[in-house]
Amino acid sequence: MSDAVKQYLMEHEERLLKKLADFLAIESISTDPSKKNSMDDAVVFLMEYLKEIGFELVERRETGGHPLVYAEYMQAEGAPTALFYGHYDVQPADPYELWETPPFSPAVRDGRLFARGASDDKGQVFMHLAVFEAMMQTEGRLPVNVKVIIEGEEEIGSENLYSFLEDNQEMLKADFSLISDSGMVDKGIPTILYGLKGFTGLEVTVKGPDRDLHSGLYGGAIKNPAMALAQLLASMKNTEETVTVPGFYDGVETLTNEERKLMNEAPGEDYPVSTGVPETASEKGYTAKEHTMARPTLEVNGLFSGYQGEGTKTIIPSEATAKLTCRLVPGQEPKQVQDSLVDFIEKNLPAGVTAEVKREALAARAYKVDPNHPLLLKAAESYTGAFDRETVFVRLGGSIPVVETIDSLFQIPVVLLGFGTPEDNLHSPNESFPLEHFGKGMDVLTRFYYSAGEK
Repeated sequence: MSDAVKQYLMEHEERLLKKLADFLAIESISTDPSKKNSMDDAVVFLMEYLKEIGFELVERRETGGHPLVYAEYMQAEGAPTALFYGHYDVQPADPYELWETPPFSPAVRDGRLFARGASDDKGQVFMHLAVFEAMMQTEGRLPVNVKVIIEGEEEIGSENLYSFLEDNQEMLKADFSLISDSGMVDKGIPTILYGLKGFTGLEVTVKGPDRDLHSGLYGGAIKNPAMALAQLLASMKNTEETVTVPGFYDGVETLTNEERKLMNEAPGEDYPVSTGVPETASEKGYTAKEHTMARPTLEVNGLFSGYQGEGTKTIIPSEATAKLTCRLVPGQEPKQVQDSLVDFIEKNLPAGVTAEVKREALAARAYKVDPNHPLLLKAAESYTGAFDRETVFVRLGGSIPVVETIDSLFQIPVVLLGFGTPEDNLHSPNESFPLEHFGKGMDVLTRFYYSAGEK
């Protein structure tokens, strides 16, 4: 049955790529108020395509920000229901001068499709829609019932999505969720992503004198806020890369030997080669893969204070600021971790300065599903069938907050079928997506939807 769909997709690949290019040409930058009309254009594109495919219900849903698209196909009697999520908004394309071709003028070169959104997430969203089209054109039906949510605010925190999900739980009931907003460990290596890290963070500003002071006249009498902040940050982690903040590891799930084996057997980056660092630095007792995938982290994302210009300005700065974020694992609660950090700052702040803390509003728990779940095994079989290579199982150090939200609200497994690669340049100039993955990825989706629909 899937052979007819595969043949359709191959025969119509050129037309589908042209249609995708039309979608990618829309400048749907959610953070830019001047692109409101473009956001609307993306909504229109999606609604028209979903209606063309044959979804009986296609709606524009207004939110407190950018609208989302909701659609339903519920004609697969007796079959399970899939809740498909994606997003049509993209990151800003700046700096434009670093793009080899304009970011919203899709171009193919070296076997890749270049455009903002090619991988994150328009390209991957479009692959599902193209598969739905092929199924309807060849079989006249979908093998599963499908509820579609495509939002326009993922790149700015999805604030309005969460209230939509919570307010419409009955309407959105499904047996499993499917998301393609991630990638593989490397090109051509099918990858099941069965876990994501959670997220929390804060900003701390250490304040001293009410103005910058002459370092000669006041040095030795006044505590330097920049030095105080440096001392505070350094005390949060020891030389073994273990976080020393009391309560930070509360509830952390033990990493099993089976999972460690899965992680270390999966292909991965050679970090010194890919990043230019002399060597890796991971928590004692864990490999770099294990730490990035399955152990919590505390990172300084930004650090600024004092004079930043050419030459020297001999001052004691009046304040210093650091931005901190944590990636969390199952068992950790974002608020509890945030509370632990604030408590640590208050108790360990050097004398002579004060601290002001701003808590990061965006937070998410970690997500993990049993790698032996029947749906994940079907997904792995689908990957292997399309790519003709054994599927690897990994957890990701990144966060997709909507995954944990769907899990907690609907209590259903979330299947992450991603097709991006490490070379896609997400959020950077020259974002791209491999054309090979466009074709094989749709093959994976076809196999999986049919497999998921089997009784």
